[in-house]
Amino acid sequence: MKFDEIQIRVRYGETDQMGVVYHGNYALYLEMGRIEWLRKFGISYKLMEENGIMLPVISMNINYKKSAVYDDIINVKTQLKNKPTAKIEFEYEITNETGEILTTASTVLVFIDMKTNRPTRAPQYILDAINN
Repeated sequence: MKFDEIQIRVRYGETDQMGVVYHGNYALYLEMGRIEWLRKFGISYKLMEENGIMLPVISMNINYKKSAVYDDIINVKTQLKNKPTAKIEFEYEITNETGEILTTASTVLVFIDMKTNRPTRAPQYILDAINN
């Protein structure tokens, strides 16, 4: 399936007193990867919201293998798991500069119609963008 990769330098404020990335910050890294993945295909949260669609996370699973530390440059690989339906699923792999796997993760997001506040099928423009 289609993927994208971004690099992030770990900032001091993302770490604990030992210089290790605080576990909650990995959710932000996943979001950054997901946003850039969507952007790569010409899709943005802003565009979706302007078209009446929200995309909240309904499930997140993170497996920590090794710690990222202050000033590391980490690579976040984001991959579409399945063709979107009313939900869209991503898998992630976060590695350090030497290619060691630090974290693996997955998220499930659901397309929500902002007028009804109910799940809806993935908009056709998103399916078209992904399939091109």
